[in-house]
Parts: sequence; structure tokens; C-alpha cells
Amino acid sequence: MNKKKEIAVVASQEMLADGIFSMWIQTEAAKSAKPGQFISMYTNDGSKLLPRPISICEIDAENEKLRVVYRVTGENTGTEEFSKLQAGDTLPVIGPLGNGFPFEKAAGKRVFLMGGGIGVPPILELAKQMKCGKKQIVAGYRDSQTFLKEQFEANGEVYISTEDGSVGTKGNVMDAVAEHNLSADMIFACGPTPMLRAIKQFAEEKDIECYISLEERMACGIGACLACVCKSKEKDHHSNVNNKRICKDGPVFLSTEVEI
Repeated sequence: MNKKKEIAVVASQEMLADGIFSMWIQTEAAKSAKPGQFISMYTNDGSKLLPRPISICEIDAENEKLRVVYRVTGENTGTEEFSKLQAGDTLPVIGPLGNGFPFEKAAGKRVFLMGGGIGVPPILELAKQMKCGKKQIVAGYRDSQTFLKEQFEANGEVYISTEDGSVGTKGNVMDAVAEHNLSADMIFACGPTPMLRAIKQFAEEKDIECYISLEERMACGIGACLACVCKSKEKDHHSNVNNKRICKDGPVFLSTEVEI
């Protein structure tokens, strides 16, 4: 583990939807970041010791900038403090952390890129970098605030689902797949556990290679504390039990590797 905490500088910040913020930060982590990785962001409040793991939405390696899109989870939280930062402000970060999506495997294939809720942002950089035969982006939202939709449309065929039916298919991402009778050779997905569970089941029924990025509350973010484990088929060499550390071994896993 050679990642060190650095002081990143906020380049810009804007609100994309109710409670959803987009922040570009100047950080050395941008030079080596890959789609699917995350950064640990610390507040400047000494009473909040643990970092917040935030998925990387976009990477500008040339200008050493990363974009994170995150949801404010409540009052007096770390994410609320992040939302108050303005251009020129600083915050400590560590990254990039975790593994990324193995998108190189998708060359020439029909692919689903699936995101739900705050699992939607990590799909954007994946869509930008992936070169495949057919790129089908399936994004699930709560309501009509379909943040990042226009950028997705510039990078593939886009299918939207909303819980309230205000845009696209009423329901979830799997409902959108069914409504449009979509098919794929590979799946890359990020989102809440119920969504990933449904995608994993679909992939196994259809015999589709599927990679899922697990969302989990993390503490250390570097694999030391074992606070963010999931059940796995094989024993973890670190703890010698059937667990995988989401922050260190993931957050991206081959769906058949883990039980969710």
C-alpha cells in the first residue's frame, strides 16, 4: 500500500440535482486512476476522522483532475461538508483506490453498462474509455432528475428507468432491459445491492460474463480494518475466511466470485 494522503484543490463544484453534487478536484491521483476506482475524501473537520469513499466519475489525466459526483447523505455529515467547498478550497484525499473495471475484455462485444442511483456516475468514465462492438448504457434514477444523461448520450445508446416512471421505463434497470428486449455479451454494473443481485441473477441465467462494483460503507478504505467485507466463493488469503474486502479486493468483482 503506497498511497499517501495528499491535499487536493477544488477546481469547481455545482449541484446537478437535489442533493447531488459534482466536484472537480486537482489531484495527482488523476494520473493513474482507472474507471471503477474510488478515492477516499477527508473533511477538514477534525472530529470526523474517517474518510468518505467516493467513486470516480471522470478522469482528466492530462490536467491532473478527477470528477466526483456524490449524494449528500444528511445534515452534519462529511458529504454535506464537501458540498460547501468552493473553487480554491482544499481537502485531503487518498487515491486512486481499489481495482477498476476490466473494460479491455469488452473489445468487439455487445455490452451493458448499468448504473443505479449514486452508482450511475462511475459508469460515465467507463463509457468514455470502453471500446466495444455495441455500448448500451442502462441508467436507473429515482425520478426525473436524470443527472449525467446528456453525457451518457454522447457515449453510447442510453436507456433510462425511473422509480416513479417520470422518464423512460417505470421501474429499475432490469425493467428497462426487458421493455426494450436488450441483449449483451458482457455486463458492467454499479449500484445498490438489490439491483446488483438482480443483475447477477440475470447474468447467470443468460450465461453472461458480468462485473459488478459493490457499494459498501467503508472505514479505512485500504483493506486493513475488514469493515467492508462480502461473502466470496474462495477463501481470502488475508483473513483465511470466505470473505473479500470490498475496498482492497474490489470494489469490482466478477459476479460469480461473490455472494450478495
